[in-house]
Amino acid sequence: MRYGYARVSSEDQDFSIQIEALEAVGCEVRKEKASGTKIDGRSELQLLMEFMREGDELYVTRVDRLARSIGDLQNIVMLLKKKGVALKATEQPIDTSNAAGKAFLDMLGVFAEFETNLRRERQMEGIAKAKARGVYKGRKRCVDIDAVRALKQSGMGAAAIARELGIGRASVYRALSDAETGVSPANIR
Repeated sequence: MRYGYARVSSEDQDFSIQIEALEAVGCEVRKEKASGTKIDGRSELQLLMEFMREGDELYVTRVDRLARSIGDLQNIVMLLKKKGVALKATEQPIDTSNAAGKAFLDMLGVFAEFETNLRRERQMEGIAKAKARGVYKGRKRCVDIDAVRALKQSGMGAAAIARELGIGRASVYRALSDAETGVSPANIR
């Protein structure tokens, strides 16, 4: 059986071109909108990984649709190999059923991760420059520090405060820490 996996990173992106390419080679296509920088939270990929059996083929249009980390890519390939599933791509000469295809896959995985790291570096440089100019203020505060403080003073623990306010426990700890030190946080999540 041939299965196709189509992925885009954000809600405003379209994967119709990927789906057309995968259907053109006879795939039953699974699709999702999720970041490729990690495997966690990608339910359609997890479903495929569990469902595929020996002799099946997993198609993607390009290797970066599957993973943007060489470690994640190698883990996926290893799991597919254990199951007897070949990985192939419609736009790249990838076929893990032979040595040359596997070597090319590894090279493409390195470049996909490199591209992600470059993009992250450029983003951090831009943020640093914006902060230096006083333009970048970060995300708007979404935690009411006074409410956190009041609930803490009433005897509630961090977990209970987090549940009450619908925030993470780490946010409670940051808010309490900032309240104790008198620091006004620019970005409490």
